[in-house]
Order: sequence, then structure tokens, then C-alpha cells
Amino acid sequence: MDRDLLQAWFGHAVAQAQPALAVRHNLPPKPKGRTVVVGAGKASAQMAQAFEAAWDGPLKGIVVTRYGYGAPCERIEIVEAAHPVPDEAGYLAARRIAETVSGLGPDDLVVALISGGGSALLPAPANGLTLDDEQAINRVLLASGAPIAVMNLIRNQFSTLKGGRLAAMAAPAQVATLVVSDVPGDDPAIVASGPTVALAGTRELARKYATLYGLQLPPAAAQLLAGEDNPAPRPTDPVFANHSIRTIASAALSLEKVAELARGAGIEAAILSDSVEGEARDVGLVHAAMAREIAQRNRPFPKPVVLLSGGETTVTLRGKGRGGRNTEFLLSLAIALDGVDGITALAADTDGIDGSEDNAGAFCDGSSATRMRHAGIDPLAALAGNDAYGAFSAVGDLLVTGPTGTNVNDFRAILIR
Repeated sequence: MDRDLLQAWFGHAVAQAQPALAVRHNLPPKPKGRTVVVGAGKASAQMAQAFEAAWDGPLKGIVVTRYGYGAPCERIEIVEAAHPVPDEAGYLAARRIAETVSGLGPDDLVVALISGGGSALLPAPANGLTLDDEQAINRVLLASGAPIAVMNLIRNQFSTLKGGRLAAMAAPAQVATLVVSDVPGDDPAIVASGPTVALAGTRELARKYATLYGLQLPPAAAQLLAGEDNPAPRPTDPVFANHSIRTIASAALSLEKVAELARGAGIEAAILSDSVEGEARDVGLVHAAMAREIAQRNRPFPKPVVLLSGGETTVTLRGKGRGGRNTEFLLSLAIALDGVDGITALAADTDGIDGSEDNAGAFCDGSSATRMRHAGIDPLAALAGNDAYGAFSAVGDLLVTGPTGTNVNDFRAILIR
């Protein structure tokens, strides 16, 4: 069945992004002094496990990951905390990470294991702000529809760790950052809001974006954003002189490997982009238009073909339903492909959780919208209320994998026979 094939390709994409092999091939040189490991993100525990297994010298450290995403380690402590809205466990872990990199010398090495999700997992409110403020900021950003680069630039302004500030705390130690990228374009300064990488954006730009997206920030955050307190180090700051940054896994690599697998099965593969952004429902309409053109006119790619894309879409919350960006993309796609034969699609988050529910994503085809209506679900009303999870659950089309141990963002595959 085509669904089995799509799920196998998703599994292959996830396998290509697993930290075990990637970390082993990207170890930094051993220092004269101590080795300290810190990290944050949905893949950070698996990265820590891989690093610990590959590093034959002494080390200590602490990383924070999402609840349920832990991995057993002997020398690196694994802390679990909340995502996408931070909690007290993340707040305490962030303080301990800051303490871990303090007091180091020029012969010491800090290894930073960074992956998507680290922004929420490292809540470190700037002076004058509280954890409640940071939670409120995250909720406002998640509902805004702003792209990830904009959200992380704004988050950066309110943190004592993000935007390279953690690296500044580690000075004069060397810092080696290993990144599993979940952002369009793979800019390491955007992944997890770049705790060890300086962000190029300015406070003034953050203010403009906050106005553009109409963000209703907590009073203390709005006051901080209006001023110039808590400045982040600039990319040219000498504090970054002894640092190295390597992106060890990304959507681009995973999509290329899936394309090879599809071609080996006699199906042409077209990688549309590994950095698609925009409203999930709008991106669904664009993908649907391309799929219909191929299904009905055999252009611009001849059948059979699979359209592959990655990146990170956004969802502007309009209703109180359940779901994530991948299921919202698919619901829009399903509505636009209603009644069209020969098309099967999968969209899922490579970390195994789409939004805040228990599914990685879902499947759809030309019969999905009709089956939803037979199940008592109006797909247009579900889309209007952001209830893609409920719509796909009603017809048994959710994809549930559990945590995958990595995170290179969205995976979308549309197979046209």
C-alpha cells in the first residue's frame, strides 16, 4: 500500500537524522583541560548519549530535553522539561547549565549539543522578568503565525542564555557547538535561539516584528523590549573567536536520502524545498495545486512521482481545536484534493510529535474529506477551528510514532500514481 511506502520513507528520513552516527563523525579535538557538555532540544539526550559513547576522555555535563525524550547516560545528566511552553523544570535546568559553564579556563572545552525545541527548554528570564512572563511570551509567539526566525529573534531579547549569551558565560573556554537543525536554511543561530551562536538580528528589528505581528506581550517584557537592557553579544564579538559550529543533521540530508530510496523503487522524486515556510493551510493549497496538475495533466513531473518538502510552516490560531502544523497542512491538502484519485500524502514532524498532541502527523488522500463528512466531521469547519487532529482521528488517519530521538522538522511526501 502507498501509505506503508510513505511511512517507510518517513522512517528512512528520521533514520538519516539520528544523532548516533552524526555525532561520532563530528567530535571536536580533545582539550588540554576539562570537557564539559551542555545542551538543549528534543534530540539533545540522544546527542549526549552518542557523545558519551564516542568520547574516551573524562567529561561531565547536563542537557535538557522534552518530557519523554530522555536517553540513559552515565556521565551526562539528562533533565526533562516542558515543550512548547516552558516550566519550572526547564527553568532550574537552565540555571544549572549556566553554572556548569562558569569558572572555566582557556584550556577547557564546552561541547554544546543543540537541537530544535531548545528555545522552550532553556527558559532563563532576563532581569525584571519571571518564568510566568516567559511562558506568556511563548504562548503569544506560538499563536502569532510568525516564522521561527522571527519568534527566536524576539525570544532572544528576553533571555540570559539565548543569542550567544551562554557562550559568553563560558569564556575564556573553547566552545564546540554540534547542531541538529530543525529550521529552514539551517542557520545555527536560529536553532534553539542559538545559546552559543550570536544572532544577527537587532533589538530594533525585534521591536518591528513585535509590532508587525501585533504581539500582546506581558508588561515587563514590553518594557524591556522598548529599552536596550540585556544586550546580546554581536557575531563579531571576540568571545566567539575560539568557537566552532557544525550542523550534523538537517532536513536537506534526510530529503536527499529519501529521494534516492524512491528512485531505487522506480518512482521519480522531486525535492521542492527543504525550507518551506508560511501558513500551513496556505502551503497545503500550493502543494495540492501541484499534485492536481501532475495527476490530471502529467506535468511538470511525469507520473509516478513523489513530491518531497521540508521546513517549518506556522499556524495562526483562530479556534480552540487540537492539532499541529503538519495535520493542519494535510487537512487543507485533503480539502483541496477532495475526489481526486491517485494521490496519497503524509506530513509529519520528524521528532514524532506534531504540535502538542500524541501524533507525529497524518495521512490523506482524495477520499479523506469525504470520509470525514461520513464520520460527522465538516473538514472546512475543522480547518477554521484548527481541529485537524480531531478530523484525522475521526477517520483513523493519524500517524503515531512516539518520540524519534531526533528533530529536523517537517517531512512532507505526496505520492502521485
